[in-house]
Amino acid sequence: MPAPRKRCPWGDDELLISYHDKEWGTPVHDDDLLFEHLTLDCMQAGLSWLTVLRKREAFRKAFDGFDPRKVAGYDARKVNTLLEDKGIVRNRQKIEAAVNNAQRLLQVQREHGSFDAFIWSFVGGRTIHHSFKSFKEMPAATPESERMSAALREKGFRFVGPTICYAFMQAVGMVNDHLVECYRHEELMKARRPQVPHRPRMR
Repeated sequence: MPAPRKRCPWGDDELLISYHDKEWGTPVHDDDLLFEHLTLDCMQAGLSWLTVLRKREAFRKAFDGFDPRKVAGYDARKVNTLLEDKGIVRNRQKIEAAVNNAQRLLQVQREHGSFDAFIWSFVGGRTIHHSFKSFKEMPAATPESERMSAALREKGFRFVGPTICYAFMQAVGMVNDHLVECYRHEELMKARRPQVPHRPRMR
C-alpha cells in the first residue's frame, strides 16, 4: 500500500481536512468567491476556523450565495433578520461590516475592473510560495498584508486588519503557506503558471 500523504497538522476533523486539501492555498480569481472568503475571515475574528466552516453553508444561504450585488443592498430590516439566524455568527458589527464591504467591493470593481485585479496586485498577480517547515515560522501578518489592509481601510472596508488580510491571502492562494512536507505545497508549486486577468461577470 502507498504511504499516506503528509499534510499540514490541522487535526483530524473531516471538514478541516477537506478544506485543507481542496481549497486552502488554491488561487481564487472569482470576485464572488473572493468576497465569500473575505467575509468568512471577518466572521472568524475571535472564533476558530472550524466554527466558521461548520456554519459556511448557513452563511451562504443567509447571504444570498455571497453575491456582493445582493448583499450590498441589505437594509436595517435584513440585518435584523440575519441577527435572528442561529445558523450564522450573530454579531451586528460583523454583519454590518459584510454589507459595507459588499458596497465597497462594488466600488472597487468600478474603479479597477474587478476586485480580483485590485486584491492580487498586492502580490504582483502571482502566488508567493513560502517554504515553512513548521507553523511557528509562519507570520501573523506580512508587509503585503499590511499594505492590503491599509488600502482596503482607505477604501472604507471594515474588519480588514493585517492579520485578517493575511488569513485571507492564505485562503485564496495569494500565498502558499502549506508546510514544505505537505503534499499540497508541491502540488501548488507545480501548478504555477502565468495568471489570467479576471473578467468581471456580465449581469
